[in-house]
Amino acid sequence: MNDSASETRHLARHRIVAALLCGVLFPATAAAAGAAVAGAAIQPLESVRDAAAGFVRSQMPPGQADIVVTAGSLDPRLRLARCGGPLDASFISGARLQAQVSVAVGCRVAADWTIYVPVTVQSRIRVWALAAPHAQGARLGASDVVAETHLVSGLSVGYVTDVSELARATLRHPLPAGAILTTDDLLPDYMVRQGEQVTMVASIDGIQVRAAGLALQSGRYGALIRVQNASSAKVVQGIVEGDRVVDITP
Repeated sequence: MNDSASETRHLARHRIVAALLCGVLFPATAAAAGAAVAGAAIQPLESVRDAAAGFVRSQMPPGQADIVVTAGSLDPRLRLARCGGPLDASFISGARLQAQVSVAVGCRVAADWTIYVPVTVQSRIRVWALAAPHAQGARLGASDVVAETHLVSGLSVGYVTDVSELARATLRHPLPAGAILTTDDLLPDYMVRQGEQVTMVASIDGIQVRAAGLALQSGRYGALIRVQNASSAKVVQGIVEGDRVVDITP
């Protein structure tokens, strides 16, 4: 009687273990199969990053060369439904192209989601570095600088890239050896003085027209000043572009 009861309990334990195994193994197999199906319907995160980087490249102004655009990493745990069409990309409201920008990438076909991707913009440009320290007010020449190639943040704006600019400016402040020159480091020379006779230049449809004028203001290179046409006495504004030369192109 005791042996029979013991065997009964042993068989019962086997049935319980078998039932547990069925309850664990079969759902696990089903979950694995479901994951495989779900994986096929997930949007690759690399495609989201590519869409963000490609959009930023498309927004580059003309003339920008050797630009490095890098989309930031996304959380690998993200599971986005696969899009049924091309991904949309745009700057978030109010944003503009700069060194660090956030791009909204979204899907509107067969799924509806939007994710924000951080994108970094860098430029590989030739810049000019000081070969030795210089004091405020120093006038630099080609022999005072060394050309270097740098990967700089953002677009190639604000750096001195043409060594000829040095001939018409002085240093605003003292700089150490190795300093990379920017346009803010240079104080342009006065190219026009108030009361001087100037040449007014206007370019229209590829044709350049010149006329005599009178400077009503002094101006450094690149400054906006008022000039008076010597023939008509009409007062216009123009940009100082050379020694007693003012560009009044509309």
